[in-house]
Amino acid sequence: MNFLVKLIVNAIAVVVTAWILGDSIQLDGFGTAIIVALVLVLLNITLKPVLVIFTLPATVFTFGLFLFVINALVILAADYLVSGFSVQSFWWALLFSLVLSIINSMLFSLGDKKVLN
Repeated sequence: MNFLVKLIVNAIAVVVTAWILGDSIQLDGFGTAIIVALVLVLLNITLKPVLVIFTLPATVFTFGLFLFVINALVILAADYLVSGFSVQSFWWALLFSLVLSIINSMLFSLGDKKVLN
């Protein structure tokens, strides 16, 4: 149940972020947002740690700022994997990941800590 609540909150955050960023992010609907949220979870579990390990020198050299690039690459991978979701460019993917993080943190802070943790 806890996973489903987090997945729905993430899907809501994807919809709100796509709405905020306008025409640069294409999202077909809430069903696609749920799939995007699920794919992002799977990519963050599998692909992101590999990218972090391979780019560790760049991440250390940039004091962790290179992690934003990795997040944008994960968003672009989700764009590639999910039909009905598209991001215009790398820079929009970077902005999408930043706005998505902010909205996710706001939505999770609104929820009951017992339900979401």
